[in-house]
Amino acid sequence: MIGTFFNRFSKNLHSISKYNFTSNPEAKYKIVLLRHGESVWNKENRFTGWKDVQLSPKGIEEARSAGKTLKQNGYEFDVVYTSVLTRAIMTYNNLADELGCHHLPVIKHWRLNERHYGALQGLNKTETAEKHGEEQVKIWRRSYSTPPPALELDDERFPGHDKRYKHLPIQALPRTEALSDCVARVIPFWYDQIVPSVLAGKNVLVVAHGNSLRSIVKHVDNVSEQDIIGINIPTSVPLIYEFDANFKPIRNYYLADPEELKKKQEAVQNQGKKK
Repeated sequence: MIGTFFNRFSKNLHSISKYNFTSNPEAKYKIVLLRHGESVWNKENRFTGWKDVQLSPKGIEEARSAGKTLKQNGYEFDVVYTSVLTRAIMTYNNLADELGCHHLPVIKHWRLNERHYGALQGLNKTETAEKHGEEQVKIWRRSYSTPPPALELDDERFPGHDKRYKHLPIQALPRTEALSDCVARVIPFWYDQIVPSVLAGKNVLVVAHGNSLRSIVKHVDNVSEQDIIGINIPTSVPLIYEFDANFKPIRNYYLADPEELKKKQEAVQNQGKKK
């Protein structure tokens, strides 16, 4: 059986009472968050953002491993939420091969997309650190309120040129994002779609990205702007959140061996450093 690793940020948690949700007073809720497996640009250590890239062979194996882990631990789901980006969708599809859950409804939404990295998108993180300095790259990657340099509207990397987003007003599409912008994008979907599904008694799986999931973690656990810098979500390790009957978080933990988890988190942390 896979061990559990408890996240240290379950404290001073938000209630959702102001959103007028009601729930069974005897109920206990659970949700599974999963970052996609390693993508080809993760492997190349590039800023990916909204660029649509596929999983690497390692990422496919990571996704399948997550499926096996969830199956070993008795997890079953009723509904799945993903971003509209291929690497998240591929992660679910490969996970579903192991878990036997291809029949589930899958709701894909742009609000769960990765944070947009603006003009950094496509650049190698190590080379960018060598050019601009590790500290500046750390600020761009990890700070809460400082975005990377923005794209021009005529840049091919601007989402307005992608047919997936043609239904959205141009002002809704990012030219760059700080984590604070990502939070503002993700959390309305959390309350509009995901939380109601959980409160309805459904077993929910969310397959998304490092920063869209960090946005959820920050909000749910009321993590400070300073502490969120140190939270690194590894690829394809199930992160479990448990809530009480009032939808207040009780605890959260990874389904992973603690030592292996630590290695994966450190790998995420070291991506923006010089060689």
